[in-house]
Amino acid sequence: MITGKQIKKQYGELEVLKGVDLHIAPSEIVSIVGSSGAGKTTLLTILGTLDKPTSGEIEFNGINITSLSEKKLAQFRNQYIGFIFQFHHLLPEFTALENICIPAFINKASKKEAELNAYKLLNLLGLEDRANHKPSELSGGEQQRVAVARALINNPKVIFADEPSGNLDSTNAQKLHELFFTLRQELKQTIVVVTHNELLANMADRKLVMKDGLIA
Repeated sequence: MITGKQIKKQYGELEVLKGVDLHIAPSEIVSIVGSSGAGKTTLLTILGTLDKPTSGEIEFNGINITSLSEKKLAQFRNQYIGFIFQFHHLLPEFTALENICIPAFINKASKKEAELNAYKLLNLLGLEDRANHKPSELSGGEQQRVAVARALINNPKVIFADEPSGNLDSTNAQKLHELFFTLRQELKQTIVVVTHNELLANMADRKLVMKDGLIA
């Protein structure tokens, strides 16, 4: 699915990633852990095409995504990658349904198709009765599940999650962690998650420990 070869990243004189090699298999759940400053989020944003490495290569199903133009990279990101962040970043003026549909509209899906798929995801995530509620009318756990549905709307090949449960209480965090495994079972999702939550990290198929810009 994803292969990274000698991924390096520098910001001026600061070398954040020092030659990371990794392979992530289809439908695998991989956690990335390590102390603050180890390079976890930098690696995640580069794998997710939100940033480019200083050097090295990333292949996604045999496609060298580090060689794509900005336009093609944006298209690739919208079609193949979903993101879940610590904060849900839902647009407050839109309902849950409308927030979920936004990436589908960017991908030129019709309103009917986007809403049909959004309702399917709302049902999967137990939010079918919250479709027409705005973010301010949802609990923290519900808001994060809407963000998960938004990440899934274009049926991406891989989900990248950066501290997805970091803003949730322990009960909702546990529900979100269990949801990842439901998604893998139901939708065959590949999930890469950066987390400080040891419970989530240890639930994953594989735990990668980063230290000083490398996978230890």
